[in-house]
Amino acid sequence: MSKKKKPIKETTIENYYDLKVDKVDELVAALKDETPETAANDLTMFISDCTGEDDPKNYTRSGKKKEFDPYKTDFLGKIPVWIKALFVKWWFAGVVCYFVMFGIGQFMNGDPLDALFITGVVMGLVVEILVNPLFRFMERGNREYDPYIMFPFPFKAYWTFFTNVLYYVVVVFVMYFGFYLGLNELINCIKGTESVIAVGVEPLLFGTFCVISDMIFIGVKDLIVHLVKKRAKEKALNV
Repeated sequence: MSKKKKPIKETTIENYYDLKVDKVDELVAALKDETPETAANDLTMFISDCTGEDDPKNYTRSGKKKEFDPYKTDFLGKIPVWIKALFVKWWFAGVVCYFVMFGIGQFMNGDPLDALFITGVVMGLVVEILVNPLFRFMERGNREYDPYIMFPFPFKAYWTFFTNVLYYVVVVFVMYFGFYLGLNELINCIKGTESVIAVGVEPLLFGTFCVISDMIFIGVKDLIVHLVKKRAKEKALNV
């Protein structure tokens, strides 16, 4: 006759982990320095008291002790997101203009279309490899930099590599023919001249025009997405 198997006791968190609750209490008491005389005192936040070293760096110029605040916001954290995002995009666009259009543009046999195409390709690569990862690094978990990215998808979406390249080729061409040529034509109309290049390509203005063109395209994309989502929501409610 076979013996009955003993029922297996359900494993609970109490017997699965050997929680050292008493050790945690001892650690908290040690950090607070809880004695009958100092039990009512709060945990010190002075650096010199925490480290146990009387280092001159732990004091301010006025002689006061420096306090340690783990929740203190750094300088960059106080700058609004839109300022940081636009500055990063503007700076990298200016760098691409300086190194590509000024650097290798002279080897394009004077053809502006070839220079614009190479600049757009390099701009797309820079955005995909440097700018977007930098935005992901600076964000605080709320994806607050998505409104400044044309394709705000995860890094594993490798198709964005090619779409960013094609997209920034379009941005560079639209920026050149829309802003540079348009601005020069406007100046020529005002002055009554013909085919005079009054505003040339240089990094600062190139970065400004590139950011404006980029944000116009991103704004149109966000508007379309918003309208599509709104339409789908209204359709779902009417069903």
